Amino acid sequence: MRYDRMKHLALLLATAPALAGCVPMMAVSAVNMVAHGAQGSPVGNEALQPQARDACAQQAAQYGTVDVIDVEQHRVDQIIVWGTVTDAKQKRSFECDFGSKITGFKLRPITPEH
Repeated sequence: MRYDRMKHLALLLATAPALAGCVPMMAVSAVNMVAHGAQGSPVGNEALQPQARDACAQQAAQYGTVDVIDVEQHRVDQIIVWGTVTDAKQKRSFECDFGSKITGFKLRPITPEH
């Protein structure tokens, strides 16, 4: 049903004569809102922060002893976990992205400031 409305609106915009001022931009915005509405809203995952912390700590443990520094709700559907891992040779930082599972993991060296 929404697809038909989008199709009709797009057809109307394509065949209508050029309009003055900001009316065309408003019409384009309306089409974009309909398209985004059809995709649905992202589902919040705030309740998954403990699971994000545990999963990311487990992933980081492959590289040494883990110290989780922060867990942040970055977007409605994305949690980011930051921390460090230390092994016999070095200490490194990690950043772990989590939705309903780990979606990204970055490990970086920590360089001392001079």
